[in-house]
Amino acid sequence: MTDTSGSSRLSLRVRGLAPSPTMAMDSRAKALKAQGRDLVNLTAGEPDFPTVRAAATAAVEAIREGFTRYTEAAGIRPLREAIAAKLARDNGLSYRPEEVAVTPGAKFALYAAMQVLCDPGDEVLVPAPYWVSYPEQAKLAGAVPVVVPTAESDGFVVRAAEIAARLTPRSRLLVLNSPSNPTGAVIPPDELERIGEVVLRHPRLWVLSDEIYERLAYDGTRPRSFAALSPELWARTVTINGFSKAYAMTGWRVGYTAAPDPVARPLANFLSQTTSNATSVAQSAALAALGGGEPEVAAMVAEFGRRRDYVLERLRALPGVRCTTPGGAFYVFPNMRGVLGQGAAADGKVVADTESLALRLLEEAGLATVPGEGFGAPGFIRLSYAASMETLAEGCNRLAHFLEGLRRAG
Repeated sequence: MTDTSGSSRLSLRVRGLAPSPTMAMDSRAKALKAQGRDLVNLTAGEPDFPTVRAAATAAVEAIREGFTRYTEAAGIRPLREAIAAKLARDNGLSYRPEEVAVTPGAKFALYAAMQVLCDPGDEVLVPAPYWVSYPEQAKLAGAVPVVVPTAESDGFVVRAAEIAARLTPRSRLLVLNSPSNPTGAVIPPDELERIGEVVLRHPRLWVLSDEIYERLAYDGTRPRSFAALSPELWARTVTINGFSKAYAMTGWRVGYTAAPDPVARPLANFLSQTTSNATSVAQSAALAALGGGEPEVAAMVAEFGRRRDYVLERLRALPGVRCTTPGGAFYVFPNMRGVLGQGAAADGKVVADTESLALRLLEEAGLATVPGEGFGAPGFIRLSYAASMETLAEGCNRLAHFLEGLRRAG
């Protein structure tokens, strides 16, 4: 019987909510692997290294000592003090511990900031290619995502002129992600300053600076924090960071926000009414990571750089494929348009887009990737090089073999 009463109707905010394509492809790959399929999974956005030892040791000690109760909603004060010290030392940012809030992962930090800053109808500017959750989180806040394009020929760097061209009286929030997921693009300091000039000309506009990949930068690149540009921009910026990427703590779910007091206090209130607090044990681990994880972080970054160079060399050797050099993070984002339109499948269909390409790579080659459509960039795919060299070599071999088969069939 059909329910006509409306009692089973879902809310408007979730009816149009798209699932994360990265999580969906990762879940599908893991399900196939659990069924016995031989798969190479290059979808995951998490380091393949173990959590830094200091963090793991501190977590065990926290459990043994019974540190398993609620904490302050914004996080334990020693951790907030350590984060404030880190921001001052590494980023040139001055925050009081009261202006720092610890969250259950950086993803929730982003969500909370959008909920605090945005009203229905506000516009959130999102440079594309973008991390898949930015537009959806804007929608959950009742806001309207506005895409700011970048150019592959320009290394996917977001430009101030493109941002300025899309500002309206409804613009409320600009999302910056440097280094970027999925492209690895790092905004150069001079361009960041030009973006700052644009922001200052629009008093209603805030900046959400997602700096989760700041430690994963290569070739001497040092990403700059947007809020460090000037006191005026500090007062209009929420800085987002966390422990998932740099300290290999993805499953621990510890992120944080740093914001001026007029936003920091409502953020803490929002946390108190949603999550209560980040896990006490994970907060202890994060505090120890800040104090003792640096040698392992440096070794991990060096290895990621080596892997990046290897994958780039393999991709650029493939006919019809081109790929920019990522300055940070641990992804490559190759342009696959040169291979689309090839390769009839069993049903006679060619590979028309990168969604179908990713699906066929998974089903026929046992290689899991993420199509660019979910990042606002059809024609591209994302591959993570957060995997062993052996895994990356096998993944590149499978990709090369599959594309060779497409060319023969095309």
